[in-house]
Amino acid sequence: MAGRDTQHSGPRTNAVPFFNFGSETSEALVSAQKILLESYEESMRTWFARVQTEASLWSELPAKMAESGSIAKALEVYSDCVSQQMQMSVEDGQHFMDDCRRMARKVATSFGGERATTTNDPELPLCL
Repeated sequence: MAGRDTQHSGPRTNAVPFFNFGSETSEALVSAQKILLESYEESMRTWFARVQTEASLWSELPAKMAESGSIAKALEVYSDCVSQQMQMSVEDGQHFMDDCRRMARKVATSFGGERATTTNDPELPLCL
């Protein structure tokens, strides 16, 4: 046993940088999560207002139809309401895509990503 070497003869590594890497990564993930939660909160306020607008649109429809006085006028009122609903649906799709792009951009930025630009919108990453 006297000939057995108990000392490690190779280069010694310090475990602290590994833990620092994990700490930096954890901080970046926490930061990204915070940014995402703030973005979700902002989006939810916008969507809640949108839902209230749609509820108001449809809740006013019966009174407007009752006031119309004729079947033709009632159908016109209903048609206008459906047209407004369709327009809001189109806007919803646009808002949804904008929200997704904004969140992706914020997360990428929080991880230190650089913003690539497009000719259409300099605020959006190239991949989106």
